[in-house]
Amino acid sequence: MQYLYLDQDMRLEEATELLEGGIRLGEQAHLRAGSVLYCGLDLGAHFQTGHHVTLRGPLQAGAHVSIGTSCVLEGHIEIGNRVKIASQCVLGSHTRIGSRVFIGPGVMMTNDRLPLKQRDRYRPEGPHLEDGVTIGAGSVLLPGIMIGKGSFVAAGSVVVKDVPPDMLAKGNPARFEPLPDHLKEDNQALSWPDPDSA
Repeated sequence: MQYLYLDQDMRLEEATELLEGGIRLGEQAHLRAGSVLYCGLDLGAHFQTGHHVTLRGPLQAGAHVSIGTSCVLEGHIEIGNRVKIASQCVLGSHTRIGSRVFIGPGVMMTNDRLPLKQRDRYRPEGPHLEDGVTIGAGSVLLPGIMIGKGSFVAAGSVVVKDVPPDMLAKGNPARFEPLPDHLKEDNQALSWPDPDSA
């Protein structure tokens, strides 16, 4: 079925390209100029992009999701509610992101353990970020890893294995330590509604 569904109060800036078929934009979505959206997108209320964002489907995003300028999301991606992805991030296909997640600028999420090798066994597998995770600027997440609920990855880290819940991961390769008290508070952006509301 080919469709483009625009909910109420949706803003589409000039030079934003919606490629044919299979796009749903929730109420009060805001797509900024230069962005390209492919078919197979289901984007929730208050979804917004910066300029020059590329979104490939299938991709499902909940409410209050913000994708920063010059990000590329490669498809087969699931994003929860209240997620902020800063500018110049690349999310490989088959990535899953929970709710109340912050991803800093320049983060790379990969999905291929052996690029251009053993193609007969290739199975893309992106990272999985559970709820309440924070990823610092310039970090690299290798394929198939899980970042546990409430964990914090420090800027510039290279995460090569699963991070347990409520841990601080830092360094290259990332090492883990208990999350300091000052990082245990829930992620809450000013643009998100009160946690007790919708």
